[in-house]
Amino acid sequence: MSTTGTDPTAPPRDSGLRAFVRDRSELGVCLILLVLGVLVLTDAITMDTDITQRGPIGPTTVPIVVGVLLLVVAVLLAVDVLRGGRGEAEGGEDIDLTEPGDWRTVALLAGVFLANAVLIGPLGFPISGALLFWGSAYALGSRNLTRDPLIAAVLSLVTYVVFNNLLGVPLPGGPLMGVL
Repeated sequence: MSTTGTDPTAPPRDSGLRAFVRDRSELGVCLILLVLGVLVLTDAITMDTDITQRGPIGPTTVPIVVGVLLLVVAVLLAVDVLRGGRGEAEGGEDIDLTEPGDWRTVALLAGVFLANAVLIGPLGFPISGALLFWGSAYALGSRNLTRDPLIAAVLSLVTYVVFNNLLGVPLPGGPLMGVL
């Protein structure tokens, strides 16, 4: 045991810029939040608001609030990091970090989302949404071929009716346009 306070078996510590960046890597998250906040605010301020406003809150209110909150969080996180704060490493709960990632599931989910983006125009949201919900359930491990499509269809139809008819947010209806 060394009495000088340094461990001779420990690897040498980097000094300078490399050490600063390694010890404060959370500043990258701050930068991403800052850029995202500026992007959201810029988009909200330059938004074309030719629609009629029904109340005191217009269509730019929520994006402006979100953009300001992103900037505030970026600044607060940067101050905390520069004062020496560090994020706690995730314990991973019951995940074995030595095992490789499940790229098959990731690829299936990406394919389902891409298929939804391609099919929503010609098939409409009720059908493409049902395929999205069913495909996501399948990709995540559910293999019940009678229950899953039924739940997916109900979820998709309820989502379509709520958005299209109750909230006034038009979604493409596809072949079901006149039925719902």
